[in-house]
Amino acid sequence: MVDPVHTPQTPSADDLPVAPVPGATLSRTAAQTLTEQLAERFASRIRDRLLAPGARLPSVRQCAQQHGLNPSTVVAAYDQLLARGLVEARRNRGFFVRERGPASAGSAAGKSPATAPGAAVPRMVAPVNAATLIRGMFHPSEGKPQPGAGVFPPEWLENSFMSAAVRKVSTHAALADASLRYGEPQGDGLLRRVLAARLQGMGLPADPAQIITTVGATHALDIVSRTLLKPGDAVMVEEPGWAVEFARLHALGMRVLPVPRGPAGPDLAVMERYCEAHAPKLFVSVSVLHNPTGYSLTPASAHRVLQLAQRHHFLVVEDDTYGHIAPEHATRMGVLDGLQRTIYVSGFAKILAPNWRVGYLVAPPDWTERLLDTKMLATLTTPSLLERAMAHCIEQGQLRRHAERIRHRLDLARSRSAKLAQAAGCRFVAEPAGLFGWVDTGTDTEALAQRLLDEGYLTAPGSLFYANRAPSTLMRINFATTQDAAFWRTFSRLAGAR
Repeated sequence: MVDPVHTPQTPSADDLPVAPVPGATLSRTAAQTLTEQLAERFASRIRDRLLAPGARLPSVRQCAQQHGLNPSTVVAAYDQLLARGLVEARRNRGFFVRERGPASAGSAAGKSPATAPGAAVPRMVAPVNAATLIRGMFHPSEGKPQPGAGVFPPEWLENSFMSAAVRKVSTHAALADASLRYGEPQGDGLLRRVLAARLQGMGLPADPAQIITTVGATHALDIVSRTLLKPGDAVMVEEPGWAVEFARLHALGMRVLPVPRGPAGPDLAVMERYCEAHAPKLFVSVSVLHNPTGYSLTPASAHRVLQLAQRHHFLVVEDDTYGHIAPEHATRMGVLDGLQRTIYVSGFAKILAPNWRVGYLVAPPDWTERLLDTKMLATLTTPSLLERAMAHCIEQGQLRRHAERIRHRLDLARSRSAKLAQAAGCRFVAEPAGLFGWVDTGTDTEALAQRLLDEGYLTAPGSLFYANRAPSTLMRINFATTQDAAFWRTFSRLAGAR
């Protein structure tokens, strides 16, 4: 009898050994930050081939525990390694040492010009970027508020009505129906009807047939971009603006045209020049409680933007993520033009249920089918059970009352945080409003952010909110998470040590 041929199997990524955590003690008094020190420890082992290609780095939590660091410091160190091309991130698996080609072999052996004898070794520091900020949301520092966070603290969002709504839609028959078959591709019918009534009350002429539910507002923005744009197309985006939006559009291959945002609205003269020179397809705007400045659009500015859109044939994507905490009757372009050239985007992650991931878009009728096709190609449908529960929260008035409580609490927090920020030497460059404050610190906030990370505070340096990532003394603060005097004492100490 012939023995069967044994074919060796290539181990999966999950079977690969985990690289040991660098064991040398990190110094809190060194010239380099803890983030830079940790990144360099791993980098030197990779260059010296002590960590083989394909080796898996320790998890963020494991590495943080080994060194007594905050998880956000480890996240930032791994981001530096990513930026230097030394590691790669694999979805749901972690960070792995990258395979290196011949071009990098000399570097690994210490033969590159940058590391030749007598040559200065450049400090390759990856700044806190959009990915770092997002990862920091999932690896929070234990027991410390995060001034750079883009969300309300979980304790602010606690309520009893969400669980009641889930129970209401989770009867045996309803649960079977929602679990054993796909939901409506356009979104739960009840939620779309409830949303249409709510939006009509705001003056937005939305029909349920014009509404498409999404996996959060960011997904809605992505659907719009993938439907209306192709790589190389020009898109106007307000600056300063949302870091993730710049990163997302760049990743899709779009040409980002930054439009300065002032108290009344975008710089219309700059928009006019862009229209004449680049024929942009879209303008992405946060009309109400703009991130990061807190500005809200004036009616006059909104009318002029819409006139430009009509004249130069571009569409306006209005991101109303913060509308739940806005003053009543705030100006929205979708209301003024009746959803003719405007696509309205919003969601509930900020105000109610971050992990439910319920968002939506409202589009002119002529665009709905194309946008729906893009959604179906990516996700087929969205979770109808949670959409139905959200519909009940809205229909019963619970979301409205919850938002009122949040607004009242935020007003008190904003007053306290603004006083602490000013006492620490910060100057508000925009009148405090909404969730975020836009402050001038008088020092380079990119470097300051690295130092604050070592103390367990994730901050949002001003360079994040500009398309070209230029150095900045500006910083975005979250009023809900900057009421802690201990943070501002740390901030003053590190800002004064520049």
